[in-house]
Amino acid sequence: MRVVSLVPSLTEAVARSVPGALVGATDWCTHPAGLDVVRVGGTKNPDTDRVLSLAPDLVVANEEENRAPDLDVLRAAGVEVLVTEVRTVPQAVTELDRVLTACGAPSRPRWLDEAQAAWADPPAPERRATAVVPIWRRPWMVLGRDTFAGDVLARLGVDHLYAAHAERYPRIPVDELWAARPDVVVLPDEPYRFTADDGPEAFPGLPCALVDGRHLTWYGPSLAEAPRVLAAALRAARR
Repeated sequence: MRVVSLVPSLTEAVARSVPGALVGATDWCTHPAGLDVVRVGGTKNPDTDRVLSLAPDLVVANEEENRAPDLDVLRAAGVEVLVTEVRTVPQAVTELDRVLTACGAPSRPRWLDEAQAAWADPPAPERRATAVVPIWRRPWMVLGRDTFAGDVLARLGVDHLYAAHAERYPRIPVDELWAARPDVVVLPDEPYRFTADDGPEAFPGLPCALVDGRHLTWYGPSLAEAPRVLAAALRAARR
């Protein structure tokens, strides 16, 4: 198999589970470290000519991260495109199984079994907490309805306040976010790179949890450690 991945988390999953199958990935595919494949541009603007030049048997993509017109170009050229849809942790496990099988994995990888087991009984707080989860600033945007990251947090006992919003990633003024007085503000380092010096200052008096976006939003090998790492970060922020 010759596989091109247009999704960072799927890139990590394929590279780790089917060594040698991956021939191309996006510029944003940072894991595993030292991945030596042809880069084909961004997730939203892949160079489809470069993808086709790699003669892939399969391109793996995601309905949220990749644009339909780009995938249509690849299909029109005769390339098989597998598109995942992931809104919950169980969906992530199912879709990863499907992707890895399509990529020629001889068996289900151990890390996927470990991830499924980890999420079957994730760490639970003494009481549920409320949160707002910014993913961008200038303008401020937060998690809204029906998101994978929202499901991840809910399984860890954290209910984000815009889960019932009509939009999946609504733009909300920061004053409104602060006025909602959540128990914790969750600040991931992607897609916007929130840091200790860029983000918490907008929420004076509120606990802020700086978390690794790979644990919050990626579905791949990081799923196995995500419950433990995220729970620790959330617990530390609320002390």
